[in-house]
Amino acid sequence: MKLAVKSRVSEKKKDVKEIRRAGHIPAIIYSSLGTPEKLIVDGTEFRTVLREMIPGRLPTMVFTLSDGKKERKAIIKDIQYQVTTYNVSHIDFEELVDQVPVRVKVPVSCIGLMECLGIKLGGFLRQVLRHVKVECLPKHIPTEFIVDVKDLGIRQSKRLKDIVMPAGVRPLTAPEDVVVIIAKK
Repeated sequence: MKLAVKSRVSEKKKDVKEIRRAGHIPAIIYSSLGTPEKLIVDGTEFRTVLREMIPGRLPTMVFTLSDGKKERKAIIKDIQYQVTTYNVSHIDFEELVDQVPVRVKVPVSCIGLMECLGIKLGGFLRQVLRHVKVECLPKHIPTEFIVDVKDLGIRQSKRLKDIVMPAGVRPLTAPEDVVVIIAKK
């Protein structure tokens, strides 16, 4: 996803409020190559991206930040919302550098619910882990992990070690952690 950004120089509170009043979002981009840079993200464009995005995929979405002169690839490390309106009030980006590993939270999706034996026998799916934190190079960032639950019976589970990790991706969670379980009502 491409986002238009502008550089911002002021650090005063009134200037940040003015940015928000104009419908834009103050942001910062951190890089392993240098000092953090303050940015202004086009608010309308970012809200459009959020509406079109599949829920849960924001941590692995790679953005191309363009200021007209140069383009940088980045992921969102933190996002802050206004309490009452739930509008985005600030974004922290992390610049992706080719040979520098990053840590991301990858969403977990379950398939095979309709064919699951345990659910047919009266159980229900309990997804314990919704995201798995991994470390990898930017080119290896997975969009999601898929767990097939159709073979699970009641009180059976799938653990992190049962998920096939792509090459170059190292999980930061214990391999014995339960991802999903078919529980009994």
